[in-house]
Formats: sequence, C-alpha cells, structure tokens
Amino acid sequence: MAKKKIIAGSAKATRRRSRKKASAIQARRKKEFLYRGFTMEELLAMSFDEILGILPSRARRTYLRGLNYEQQLLFDKLKEAEEPVRTHRRDLPIIPQFVGKTVSIYNGKEFKEFEIKPEMIGCFLGEFVLTRKAPQHSGPGVGATRSSKFMPLK
Repeated sequence: MAKKKIIAGSAKATRRRSRKKASAIQARRKKEFLYRGFTMEELLAMSFDEILGILPSRARRTYLRGLNYEQQLLFDKLKEAEEPVRTHRRDLPIIPQFVGKTVSIYNGKEFKEFEIKPEMIGCFLGEFVLTRKAPQHSGPGVGATRSSKFMPLK
C-alpha cells in the first residue's frame, strides 16, 4: 500500500489554527518600574525637594518637619551603606536612594533582614517587618460543646 498524504484541512480550519497560534500566551516581558509616572533613573536624577513633592503626605511631612537625631543618623548611614544596616528605627520613609540597600530592622524580638525594592518607595521601614505573630489555634478546649468538638478528618 502506498502512503497517503495527509491533507491539512479546510481553509476554515487553517484560519482557526492561525488565530489560535496568534492568541497564544506570549512570553511575559518584565514591566519597567514606574513610581507615579517616573522611572527609577528619573527618580535618582531628581533633587530631594522634587522627590518630596511626589511622596505620600505622611512621608513628606516626616522629612519637612525635620528628622530627629537618630533618624538623621540612619538616613546618612543608609545613603552610603554597602553592607546591611542594623537598626531599631522603624519610622524612616523610604526614598529612591535607598533602593537596593539591605536593612535589618528590629521587630521586638530579633532583627529581620530585607532588601529595599523600588515598590517600597514612600513606605516606612517598619511596614515590612511585622511585630506581631498570627495566632496558631489548636483544637477545641476542655469546656467545648459536643458539636464544636467535631473535627473534620482530612
């Protein structure tokens, strides 16, 4: 027997295959980071007063009213730091010059280390290190009713 040549199909099927191929998920491109319409390069080129103009009001007020002595020390350390900076200060707003730096913040028990990312601009350092732990509940207690003692099997 001779081999038969497989026919591709009708024109309608060909169009459908091409539409399907065109609508297939494309490889995702990494979106360029924008903070209120400015790229990271533009933010780093801005003066401190221009940056204050685009920060949220609470962070802006912190800088406009003036940093206290401890905040100012941390601010200066973070601007020039190459290695991780350890601190108890949680109330310093993040500016573009801090992006890429590593900070260890005290949460009341231990120092938690994290890297500052561009998405954190305008937030305070303490927002990224939680001071409270979520409760871990066990089964029902001694005085529980019969209905609440039922624990579904997994």
